[in-house]
Amino acid sequence: HQSAQTLNILRAFATGGYADISRLHAWNLDFVEQTEEGSRYRKFATKVDESLRFMKAIGVDTASDTFSKTDFFTAHECLLLPYEQALTRMDSTTGKYYDCSAHMLWVGERTRELDGAHLEFIRGIGNPLGVKISDKCTPDELIRILDTMNPNNTPGKITIIVRMGAEKLRKNLPGLIRAVQREGKSVVWMSDPVHGNTRKTDNGFKTRDFDKIRSELRAFFDVHDEMGSHPGGVHLEMTGEDVTECTGGVSDVTEETLEDRYNTYCDPRLNGSQALEIAFLIAERMRSRSGLPPIE
Repeated sequence: HQSAQTLNILRAFATGGYADISRLHAWNLDFVEQTEEGSRYRKFATKVDESLRFMKAIGVDTASDTFSKTDFFTAHECLLLPYEQALTRMDSTTGKYYDCSAHMLWVGERTRELDGAHLEFIRGIGNPLGVKISDKCTPDELIRILDTMNPNNTPGKITIIVRMGAEKLRKNLPGLIRAVQREGKSVVWMSDPVHGNTRKTDNGFKTRDFDKIRSELRAFFDVHDEMGSHPGGVHLEMTGEDVTECTGGVSDVTEETLEDRYNTYCDPRLNGSQALEIAFLIAERMRSRSGLPPIE
């Protein structure tokens, strides 16, 4: 019931005016108001406001759906096969099967065996698919996984979600990219810089270090720059709340302060301030790849 309610709220926000780009200042979070990242966000929002005013002045309709609404999609790990099977339906117009539990499903690092049930299930559905890859995956194994999940090499079908840690990523990702390029496979490369950087503190808290998350994300961009491939996405666990679950960042969460607002029921999440730092890092790297100047 909570998931259904959350999706209904997100649909309402995405189509009901809250996603309007002219509300950029209203999206800010109170607890980052006094931070350096909050200041950068406000300056960026002011530049967007200026651009919108200029567009209005030359006759562009900034009240159209292009500016006021956004598409929203869901994804989750294909883990519990009886659950996924129960929500799978045949499209009466195409005869294809789709898993209606999410728009996109991915297979995890621990369940992606070539002769396993998860790959067997997921290769039979028409949804966009993903597979998580660690440093344990060899280039040959990755190609066999792609052949199984996407035998027709359909563009946009497969996302490779990389989770290794920064040092292992710099060592292992180039070989995987090289194999995909050599075989002409159509994939989207995505970074998951959080799951490969999880640890347990001496006082029993499951946490992640912000610096290691940032280092892996930088390594992901660096390798794609070197290989001439495209960094296509980022997978984060985050919340807009002011939690203390991941150490480091401008919010200066330490192991000693983890217990202050450790609210997660599962994995530790970046808080709003930490997530904003990551967002600016991604924006700067994408602007650099496009030949644009840094955000001032």
